Amino acid sequence: MNTITRLLVYLIITVSVTTLQSQEAKVDSLNKSTNAVKIEALKNHKVKIEKEEREFLKQEIEAINRRLDSGAISAARAEELKKEAAKKRAANIENRVAIIDNKIALIQRNPSYKSVDEEEGDSFVFRIGNDKDKRGSFIYIGEKSQDKPKRYDRRTTTDVVFGIGFNNAIIDGQSIDDSPYKIAGSGFVELGYAWKTRIFDNTNFWRLKYGFSFQWNKLDIKDNNYLVNNNGNITLEQFPKDLNKAKFRTTNLVFPVHLEFGPSKKIEKEDYFRYSTHKKLKIGLGGYVGLNIGSKQKLKYKDSGERVKDKQRDGFEVSDFVYGLSGYVALGEVALYVKYDLNPLFKDQAVEQNNISVGVRFDMD
Repeated sequence: MNTITRLLVYLIITVSVTTLQSQEAKVDSLNKSTNAVKIEALKNHKVKIEKEEREFLKQEIEAINRRLDSGAISAARAEELKKEAAKKRAANIENRVAIIDNKIALIQRNPSYKSVDEEEGDSFVFRIGNDKDKRGSFIYIGEKSQDKPKRYDRRTTTDVVFGIGFNNAIIDGQSIDDSPYKIAGSGFVELGYAWKTRIFDNTNFWRLKYGFSFQWNKLDIKDNNYLVNNNGNITLEQFPKDLNKAKFRTTNLVFPVHLEFGPSKKIEKEDYFRYSTHKKLKIGLGGYVGLNIGSKQKLKYKDSGERVKDKQRDGFEVSDFVYGLSGYVALGEVALYVKYDLNPLFKDQAVEQNNISVGVRFDMD
């Protein structure tokens, strides 16, 4: 090996060692910086743990005081429960803080240590609860430490509302049998979200139910007729060809409000109570207001032997403002449902006609 070759080898080795040492120094510096951030975050979490457990204790004591005020427990029993709650929360703080201290010590001893586990307060959870759970909400997504204890009294509950059934129009001077719209082919679908609030403190017989819904009302037109806009006046006319289908649909966004009443069962536990209307008779009377957000006529026919689908959107002078009356009679979560639009179907129409729907409704809590 000549001198030049030796020099080149020496330079390559020197640069490689220097680069490696530099990279190791950077990694070491990065680990120290990262660990410092981890340790600081863990120390902050210790403070957060104490605040959380104290807040939980406060809520438990408030629930005990409510039971005492209602006469459900004696003063001696209330004092005993408060001491047990305070003892439990103190033990929780001690245990959870010890976990944090151990993690800090582990990181300090092992600068390059990477933990794959998380302390209870940091773990991410997705939970769907039920009446037997003693947590704060029916559905919870987030940190386990933020999953609050079950509220002592929940006056407001929520439901997903789904309705389906027959749709038609009440026409001035005509019966449903004489309607230009088919009974079997005309239908409605409703999908929404509702809140239900108990009106009085000590009884659940009267409730207020309110929310928002999307309503799709469809009319299946009879006798080869279709809807025509004649300078703003909406009329039914004969289609020049044989129609296979002629359907008209409106889409509304409405805000229903119902006064609901009926019996319920009171479920009492040590730290909470609830009213249940499961398998109970419920009656709701009220109405809705909202806006029309779309209309469409769909025609299917053959032209020169070819199938044609003609979709005509808007342009039918449908009433922009929607309002009406509605009601239901339910047993548990299933109800017989009726709704009637007080607004005319069209702004200008040859005959007065108002949309009506009858079907079933499901309130899924």
